[in-house]
Amino acid sequence: MPEPSSPLLPRIDALNAWLAPELKREGVTEYTLAPASADASFRRYFRITSSAGTRIVMDAPPGQEDCRQFVNVARLMREAGVNAPEVIAQDLSQGFLLLSDLGRETYLDVINDGNADTLFRDANEALIKWQLASKPGVLPVYGEAQIAQELSLFPDWYLARHVAAPLSDKQRNTLRSVFAAIAQHALSQAGVYVHSDYMPRNLMISAPNPGVLDFQDAVYGPVSYDIASLYRDAFISWDEERVLDGTIRYWENARKAGLPVPANFGDFYRDVEWMGLQRHLRILGIFARLNYRDGKPAYLADAPRFVNYVRKTSERYGVLRPLLRLFDELNIGETALVGYRF
Repeated sequence: MPEPSSPLLPRIDALNAWLAPELKREGVTEYTLAPASADASFRRYFRITSSAGTRIVMDAPPGQEDCRQFVNVARLMREAGVNAPEVIAQDLSQGFLLLSDLGRETYLDVINDGNADTLFRDANEALIKWQLASKPGVLPVYGEAQIAQELSLFPDWYLARHVAAPLSDKQRNTLRSVFAAIAQHALSQAGVYVHSDYMPRNLMISAPNPGVLDFQDAVYGPVSYDIASLYRDAFISWDEERVLDGTIRYWENARKAGLPVPANFGDFYRDVEWMGLQRHLRILGIFARLNYRDGKPAYLADAPRFVNYVRKTSERYGVLRPLLRLFDELNIGETALVGYRF
């Protein structure tokens, strides 16, 4: 039995009390428990190492997290042929899940110019499998209310708290108008299963590749959403040529598979850019909230990436140029991402 140590949560005693008999069913009586990862939520993950190999245990405090959606989506993904964790044991009342271990290396850990095409190909193939399994009425619908709530994070947290910029009535109207156009564009797209955070940080080097994590916020929504997340990532950027090539390859294979993507690639790429814009505005708000409300400042270091995404997309479409002017008025400028990969 591992001894509690300072980096572990106060819930460690309850976790071990639940975990020990679950592992004993596999013949495991001695094991070590060490932090595996943490994310932007209240969830924590620990890696169990024993003579039987490794497992992952999730600790998701019920007051802040609900494991039922994780369990449901993991099942849907595995049924679709996607390499998501197997839920070996669960205690939903306490917020504990015992999971299979998909490995220690994320795409973000290893991806580079030499292997990116292969890794993205695998990610595209897994995404198409997931989308082909789509059925309406199974996952929550990504609708107008959720889109509006997500977009509101940008003025409420990034502008009000981080930029500390009070908006004029004209500027508020600009945001309302742009947000309405973004929402309308998203809602006009065909619906499929959406992971909601399909990016290299949540894809594991695994067999089969990739292993897919952090899917508990999955919804039924726009077909362009996950491919926009994959190539316009929160933590790594790529040149336009690679983004365009990867998106084309996905679109071609999605069409062949019968997924409801537009027949014209130009129309689909516009959908991807607009969907990415909604996501980038939302994430700017989330990163500011993580800093000012939750005491997690590291995420804001990646905010310049999203400012660049927003500005470049807004330059390309006339209806979005008022957003670009607003950024200029508030001195939210394009930033050279020194030290970042492209």
